[in-house]
Amino acid sequence: MLNEQDRARAAALLLEAELTGVPTGQLAQAFPGMEIADAYAIQKCLIDRKLAGGARLRGHKIGLTSKAMQSTVGIDEPDYGHLLDSMFFQDGQTISTEKLIVPRVEVELAFVLGKPLRGPGVSLFDVLDATDYVVPALEIIDGRSRYPRTIVDNIADNAACAGIILGGRPVRPMDVDLRWVGAILLKNGVIEESGVSAAVMGHPALGIAWLANKLALHDAGLEAGHIVLAGSFTRTVAVGPGDTLHADYGKLGGISVHFS
Repeated sequence: MLNEQDRARAAALLLEAELTGVPTGQLAQAFPGMEIADAYAIQKCLIDRKLAGGARLRGHKIGLTSKAMQSTVGIDEPDYGHLLDSMFFQDGQTISTEKLIVPRVEVELAFVLGKPLRGPGVSLFDVLDATDYVVPALEIIDGRSRYPRTIVDNIADNAACAGIILGGRPVRPMDVDLRWVGAILLKNGVIEESGVSAAVMGHPALGIAWLANKLALHDAGLEAGHIVLAGSFTRTVAVGPGDTLHADYGKLGGISVHFS
């Protein structure tokens, strides 16, 4: 376990890397003995600093929802991060990669809550009942510490979240079978990835239930009006200046974004 001073130092390194676009070293090497509890504490310190600077919390993200991804980093459950207002971009917007380090894009569904969710004991049905609507989303992920990274590096770095784009057609959670929402992701007109949302823990709402129950361990919960990214159901696609990405969600519409 790390002391509070080391946790604060680690958060400062990540914040500097984000501001400059220059990655810091692997935190697991810089702070030997760093544990998952330390990583979440570093993430909280990082987010608290941004909130103190005027940022506004708009929700959470869930990552590492597939067993294959979990096995690569040696864990048996997902991880989570925070969504701040500064992370949101518009459908069709041009996004600068100047301060991004290794940007990639993931295809997801976003749940917009109409009621709060607070564990323990939150179920899939509680999530569906609390959700106002579900909307297609792209998540921009980035690494502010050098790769290869361990799970503690990823968690401390706000679960690698760098941005979110919402688009397409919002739907009520019971109006479609959310397990079978599919998408095709194209980069510069070429199909790079495709998948269905059942790849997220069997049902994307199960990720939201996991998060609500996980946050309960820290006396926290999910709030009405917040947006929760349920996790990617495709592999990541690397992006750089000049790339245009389009995600086609079929009947749920599409999202397009350009990178400069």
